[in-house]
Amino acid sequence: MEVTDGNITVSPADSSREARALHGLTRTLINNMVVGVTNGYTKVLEISGVGYRADVKGDTLHLSLGYSHPIEFKLPKGIQASVDKQNRITLTGIDKEQLGMAAAKIRDFRRCEPYKGKGIRYADEVVRRKVGKAGVK
Repeated sequence: MEVTDGNITVSPADSSREARALHGLTRTLINNMVVGVTNGYTKVLEISGVGYRADVKGDTLHLSLGYSHPIEFKLPKGIQASVDKQNRITLTGIDKEQLGMAAAKIRDFRRCEPYKGKGIRYADEVVRRKVGKAGVK
């Protein structure tokens, strides 16, 4: 790896299969770091369901998802959250891996179910709906 005139150049150590794989991994990790610091990353989660809502207080995300208790999720260091209309959570940060893990953990509290579509989903996620129980004649 070389840094010259503000450009980072990554080249494989030799032509072995493992060296080429690590070359691609290293290049992608460095690119993600540069993009994260310059532009940042954003993940948007949507909550759908009657009575389901979210709220941010400091660095804690408060979720009401139909359980008998509210869920409090402490945001990792470096991740910020904002809530629009109590049902749209926007997570921002500079670390792509950490942001993705935080979004996945929040989504796991109540995944979107296929019959009514209630739960937490990514904004660009398509939930395949299933038909309910058919009436018996």
